[in-house]
Amino acid sequence: MAYHTPKRVAELSIEAGARKATLPLLTMLILGFLAGAFIALGYLLDIRVVADLPHEWGSFINLLGAAVFPVGLMLVIIAGGELLTGNMMSVTLAVLAGKLSVGRLLSNWFWITVSNFVGAVFVAYFFGHVVGLVAEGPYLAKTLAIADGKLHDNFLQAFLSGIGCNWLVTLAVWLSYAADDIAGKILAIWFPIMAFVAIGFQHVVANMFVIPAAIFAGHASWADWFANFVPVFLGNAAGGAVFVALLYWMAYIRGTNQKASLVSLRKGVK
Repeated sequence: MAYHTPKRVAELSIEAGARKATLPLLTMLILGFLAGAFIALGYLLDIRVVADLPHEWGSFINLLGAAVFPVGLMLVIIAGGELLTGNMMSVTLAVLAGKLSVGRLLSNWFWITVSNFVGAVFVAYFFGHVVGLVAEGPYLAKTLAIADGKLHDNFLQAFLSGIGCNWLVTLAVWLSYAADDIAGKILAIWFPIMAFVAIGFQHVVANMFVIPAAIFAGHASWADWFANFVPVFLGNAAGGAVFVALLYWMAYIRGTNQKASLVSLRKGVK
């Protein structure tokens, strides 16, 4: 399998972030809708797989659900989609590298947030509620239990959980840029996403599916969702923009142009 070095991955991430933030608005909205729907479908698959398993299986149930959830990000990366949490890393890197303005970043994050929300809620309402895939029996019970777990966290807990989540999610995106073939991308995505789901970290777009699914079942309110959205959004932003984008920019990109110029100058002097 072809493999890019971490420094080259940083460069590819910058190029990707610059492309993402300069997409036409309609393209951005379509791809954002698809990404929100893809992540929701991964969560729906998780619930359908684990909801009716015996409680005696313990944490192995979480592992099975975590094993199938990554299909959502696989679809985003390979089929095409614009996911907020991934853009929190790549678009930030493009800004740090001087390829984009902060205004471009904020515009991208805003429109991708909106379109991801529409895609995730579409799946929650039409597939989860109208079709009834999470509207009754053990599937409803599992959905409500997951939503309650997300809503139970206080602001600081949700914020920190969001950091842990997007540290792993953006590393999955980062690793996918290291691979040139589909098999390599699938392997790169699967392990970090499986890890964040098995641990139980909070993902702002995944929560756009599971909490509204509980709302449609009459179990929570949109105020509850928003109270969760704010700290998880901020935590995801910190996880992707600081713990991946900023740190790898400092390690691999910052000052590289100046260093290259100095090397050329020294060679010229010799």
